[in-house]
Amino acid sequence: MPAPLRLLAPLLVAAVALAGCDAAGPEADRRPARGETAREQALLPVSEPLELSGPRPSDGRARRGSLSIPALGIRDLAVVPYRGYTDDGPGTVIQNGGVAASPHGLRGGVGPGGIGNYQVTAHRTSSTRAFEFLPTLRVGERVVVDAGRRRYVYEIVATRRTSFRSERSLAEQRAAVPGHPGRAPTRAMITLSTCATREDHAAGNFWSDEFHNPEHRIDKIGVLVGSRTV
Repeated sequence: MPAPLRLLAPLLVAAVALAGCDAAGPEADRRPARGETAREQALLPVSEPLELSGPRPSDGRARRGSLSIPALGIRDLAVVPYRGYTDDGPGTVIQNGGVAASPHGLRGGVGPGGIGNYQVTAHRTSSTRAFEFLPTLRVGERVVVDAGRRRYVYEIVATRRTSFRSERSLAEQRAAVPGHPGRAPTRAMITLSTCATREDHAAGNFWSDEFHNPEHRIDKIGVLVGSRTV
């Protein structure tokens, strides 16, 4: 090999090695985001909705919707309305099918975007585990509900804990203003609810009702912050 090429050879080898490290770096450093599993990584992220028209509520009528929570990798989870109350027999059957249930009527809530309490429940430890990571949802994160040709965007403002063995606690969960039974609603709100099975069992509490619901539930409360036509 001529002398000039012999001098350049080590530099070329180093350049190739460095390029190889750069190409592999981003992939090697890839880590699942909070609440991200192999199943959720397959879901496309939900973009923040743009050009919202402000918190304009709906008429409150019960209707089928789809729910997305960008922070948890949840996209277009079907929400099935039914007449009843949170986690009753019909609601449990709906959740067993791998989707979310939304009770309405005298003991239930309103429809998507309605003034009052839009209640959505889904399983955390069984079926498709649709709400597996709901307890990690933080204040300030967004929940998007599409119903008909309208998109409703809620912002999480609080976390509640409900006991199925306390009538008062259940009344607070199902109230038109979450946490305040008897108070007249003035805003559109949402309650996302799932079981606290893991937490109850870790504390030695193995009580369950006839539908195998544990005593406690973890509720995320949100308020409507915007809506738009889709």
